[in-house]
Amino acid sequence: MNKNALKASIEINQPINLVWKIWNEPEHIIKWNAPSDEWVNEKIENNLIEGGGFLYVMAKRDGSERFDFKGTYTEIIEHKRIAYTLDDNRNSVITFAGHNPVTVTETFEPVADLDLTMQQEFCQSGLNQLKAYAEQLS
Repeated sequence: MNKNALKASIEINQPINLVWKIWNEPEHIIKWNAPSDEWVNEKIENNLIEGGGFLYVMAKRDGSERFDFKGTYTEIIEHKRIAYTLDDNRNSVITFAGHNPVTVTETFEPVADLDLTMQQEFCQSGLNQLKAYAEQLS
């Protein structure tokens, strides 16, 4: 991870097994993985094994922006840590701490030519959506 890595974190009032499931299963990812209501997931694929990959196709509802978020898992420690490398060679690490509540922290290498504050806020907003979705499942 490079020294310019950004970080976002959230505490979720749910047990770790549920948070892990929501983070990793496509039928859940599609419901929370967006920074705001103006974004949707058009497609979610996830093969959660080391060397496996994922693809999240995200788009603005108005059609003005669309991108693929795609990478390969490099480390998986169940209920603790997920590391991956994106197709553009940037790295990310997701940590899960605690059992209930669970703190989810995402540390990621930013895109060099995009505003860093915008990238950190985009990530934090996604985690906020995760928390809202997870906690309404009670």
